[in-house]
Amino acid sequence: MADALVYVYAVSVAALADTDELRAVPGVDGAPVRVVAGGRLAAVVSSVDPGRFGEEALRRNLEDLRWLENASRAHHGVVEAAGRHHPVAPVRLATIYVDDDGVRALLAEHAQRFEAALERVSGRIEWGVKGFAVAGRDDEQSEPAPDLGPGAAYLMRKRAAGDRARTQHRLVREAAEDAHRALTAFAVASRRYPPQDPRLTGHHDEMVLNAAYLVEESASRQFRDAVEQWGVAEVRLQLTGPWAPYSFAVLEDQ
Repeated sequence: MADALVYVYAVSVAALADTDELRAVPGVDGAPVRVVAGGRLAAVVSSVDPGRFGEEALRRNLEDLRWLENASRAHHGVVEAAGRHHPVAPVRLATIYVDDDGVRALLAEHAQRFEAALERVSGRIEWGVKGFAVAGRDDEQSEPAPDLGPGAAYLMRKRAAGDRARTQHRLVREAAEDAHRALTAFAVASRRYPPQDPRLTGHHDEMVLNAAYLVEESASRQFRDAVEQWGVAEVRLQLTGPWAPYSFAVLEDQ
């Protein structure tokens, strides 16, 4: 077994170097962070214990929610630090190589794709926006005609409630689409994701928009203002970020 494995966080330009700022950020499992250069690119990595990051151990760890949370936080922290002064292409969580030569082979094999991704995100940041349905008011109920019997009146109220629910559902969906179109106008690119389960979001309201937007740094204030000033009653927007451009620079088949 190797003395150490290599955990990869992100790929950046060759100008990225080992700096005090980068080395000060703790990596996964508290491992020191360093840089492996290869051609016009560089990878941000840590040397990690094979007993904790080997194939079997990693399989167990990936099923441990507490480990995943800690590893994700450390991974993100390193990516954020690396991206403060240079564009970065984040690599998937728990990407492991046997040694530095394997990392250099990664950089050489995917050089063109990494360079294209880095060019795409250079000078840009990612913002996340989630939209939640706002419950419609139910104070506009019409009373059934007084000459209707109890059964007919009940059916009429049920039908009216169904009509209101369908109308509210349509208004919410239209508002979510309107919000996405409005925000896309401030972005270079956008990506939508499936709505998250309320158990993950901590919100009881239904999520109707879950999107990421790649925005020029110079346009970030306008983008934030657009989210904060959104005034359509049917959907409440929540802004997250800014983030490293995970949605727009990660290579899905490294």
